[in-house]
Amino acid sequence: MGQADFIASPSVVALAGRLGVDLADVAQRAGRTNIAREDVERHADGDAQRSSSSATASVAASGDTRYWDVDHSAYGPVTHEPLSRFAGIAAANLSAANRVIPQVTHHDRADMRAVEAFRARLKSEAADRGVRLTALAFHSKALAACLGEFPRFNASLTADGETLVLKQFCHIGIAVDTPHGLMVPVIRDVDRKGLWQVASEISDLAGRAAQRKIRPDEMGGASMSISNLGGIGGTAFTPIVNPPEVAILGITRTETVPVWENDSWVPVPMVPLDLSYDHRVINGAEAARFMAHLAGLLADPRRMLR
Repeated sequence: MGQADFIASPSVVALAGRLGVDLADVAQRAGRTNIAREDVERHADGDAQRSSSSATASVAASGDTRYWDVDHSAYGPVTHEPLSRFAGIAAANLSAANRVIPQVTHHDRADMRAVEAFRARLKSEAADRGVRLTALAFHSKALAACLGEFPRFNASLTADGETLVLKQFCHIGIAVDTPHGLMVPVIRDVDRKGLWQVASEISDLAGRAAQRKIRPDEMGGASMSISNLGGIGGTAFTPIVNPPEVAILGITRTETVPVWENDSWVPVPMVPLDLSYDHRVINGAEAARFMAHLAGLLADPRRMLR
């Protein structure tokens, strides 16, 4: 069987060459002419399998995703949807971040009874002000207070990884899901602003992000970002740290759970919280203390609004 008797992508041909596999033999044993990477790996002996794993790790580390270039049409009908320029840039940035940052995610939850009661008391005032007072405003203020107590979270590593830049400002990025992709506008000086102003700016930025009306000066420079999936659902996730930030806070939907309190079970609204952090800068104990402090602020919002 010659080369004309089988079809293989350049990456598959290259893999076969690295493993010393005869593609004509693979095609004959497989009983078909379209040869995929999996066919080559199955055909290889134990030594070649180990070589394949090493090659995969090397190529993946370099970011060369051509290794996974598979002809999917060989397995059934497909269509193609080109990524937008915006989505392409975001994908490249996220891939680079995931390769460089040794990321860990700490999961916790916080009692939201006090926040929800406070929001209920302020409902009529919010209507009079024309402001939508969401739980996200409280999360933003709580996060700002935490960054004041834990300055290593409000920092960035220099490109050479040798110096930690500690920021003397507190800007919070708010991830917004828009029809054209994810955007992260930034609220400046959250630690210096009142709850109403923070709530108003969140609403304004989210609305303008959906319309692609965010200005360049309203992006970038965040101390830390929040990715809030509470309006959609989920119980936990692993948000990706957005460099040069060293941590990101994820929030999912608040759920009512039974909590043992004063010798009885009490229904308590609890919000799941997910803190992803750069392990080069932050260790697990610091992350746990950070989240415990954050949960304490949400449980007693008076402490963050003083």
